Amino acid sequence: MKTILYSHASFGAHEVPPGHVEHAGRYAAVEQALSAGGFDDLDRRVPSRASAEQIERVHPAAFRSLVEDNAPSEGFAQFDADTFMGPSSLEATLRAAGGACAAVDAIYAGGATNAFVASRPPGHHAEPERAMGFCLFNAAAVAAMHARAVHGAKRVAVVDFDVHHGNGTEAAFWHDEHGFYASSHEWPQYPGTGRKSDRGAFDNIANAPLATGEGGEAFRRAWGETLLPMLSDFSPDFIVISAGFDAHGADPLGGLRLTEADFAWVTAEIRAVARDKAGGRIVSVLEGGYDLPALGRSAAAHVKALMEG
Repeated sequence: MKTILYSHASFGAHEVPPGHVEHAGRYAAVEQALSAGGFDDLDRRVPSRASAEQIERVHPAAFRSLVEDNAPSEGFAQFDADTFMGPSSLEATLRAAGGACAAVDAIYAGGATNAFVASRPPGHHAEPERAMGFCLFNAAAVAAMHARAVHGAKRVAVVDFDVHHGNGTEAAFWHDEHGFYASSHEWPQYPGTGRKSDRGAFDNIANAPLATGEGGEAFRRAWGETLLPMLSDFSPDFIVISAGFDAHGADPLGGLRLTEADFAWVTAEIRAVARDKAGGRIVSVLEGGYDLPALGRSAAAHVKALMEG
């Protein structure tokens, strides 16, 4: 079965102030990498906008309205020191979440077992009632809740290998007995969450902090010895990946030393759990990655590993 790729021009149109690291070049780098000959078999689709109902499974109506009402017709709206909206940003974040939900629908409809949403802005720092860390709506969490609400996936999991801890996803899942969140991330790093001792209300959160300077050996040990076994024990019906590539050794925002091979390895390992527990069902959503060449190569390695499933 083919892997589905969701992409849209709005992901490149989302505006940030000059000099911001989360800029349109990120989308262009991923698009270029996934346009190479090895990706001819991707099933390329256009994402629709997420509905209010889809967004509100994670974000309360008042917060959804706050984001939508602050979308500017010109200039920028600012939510914190580094989180902005321009005139095209609402379209982008709605299609990011909408693409993730459409990917869930497509997988349950058959013809594909996994999908990659090449979206920006990222989403895993967006808490249910707070935009932060470049993120407006949390597309990964929205996709997981959509799988549950629409397709009966009772037990849903989000796994996250971004260099930064996904505090927003953790907050969305903390009190969810049938939701699971696992993250490897650099510690200490923004946003200062993700301690190993943070386990969730139902022992449903798994954090594996990595020290600055650590590389593939420590990363693979964290996933192989801790996070993947916990994911398997949870027995998810559906898995969502927050696919951030800023743990790459070349990335300017991170201090870990991963390579493309590490991202390919963890993708294959997650895919193996999905085959065993979740009928192979995976939706992956782009999060971080700020060195453009490394981002392109890493995203390509990740999607290639999805395609081999």
